[in-house]
Amino acid sequence: MFYNFLMKFLVSVIDSQTRSPHTPQEIQAIDDFNDKLSAHGQRIFAGGLDSPASAIVFDNRNGADKSSEGPFMASDEFFSGFWIIEAASLEIAKELAAEGSRSCNRKVELRPLLG
Repeated sequence: MFYNFLMKFLVSVIDSQTRSPHTPQEIQAIDDFNDKLSAHGQRIFAGGLDSPASAIVFDNRNGADKSSEGPFMASDEFFSGFWIIEAASLEIAKELAAEGSRSCNRKVELRPLLG
């Protein structure tokens, strides 16, 4: 029987309203990083997110049946993309998050996935 002891992590890319679009060099670095993650079996999923202005927040707690257009929280910074990765340890995940930050030239947040 095979047991997968790899830990899963969310690496969120943090952007700002004033940040310019990715340069061609950044796009290539992101592609190279994605290729490396895939080659090592560490990439589960990666994706970009549209602007927070395109968000719709739903709140149906206790039958509230509410929705509002725009982000759930106004901020100068927001998540603009993410990776879901697998790593054998937190230390390896930290190294990958640091490399992802260098690749996309943005701050990133690393968080373990539960379950």
